[in-house]
Amino acid sequence: MRLATILTALLSGTAAYAHPGHLAEVAGHGHWLGAAALGAAIAIGLWSGLRARKERAETQENEEEAADEAPQEA
Repeated sequence: MRLATILTALLSGTAAYAHPGHLAEVAGHGHWLGAAALGAAIAIGLWSGLRARKERAETQENEEEAADEAPQEA
């Protein structure tokens, strides 16, 4: 019974399928701010991802240099 209630609650609502193409339809209604926020979110996500990749590469490079400098036993 509990499973049936949960499934009914999950499946009864309909999702709002929003997409960037919707903005063209309502361009005169102040949705430009949403488009700017969407663009900013994409830019921040890309910037953050590239920065993390660069930091990982630098860390790996530093670890390799430290391993090369460590004294080796004969």
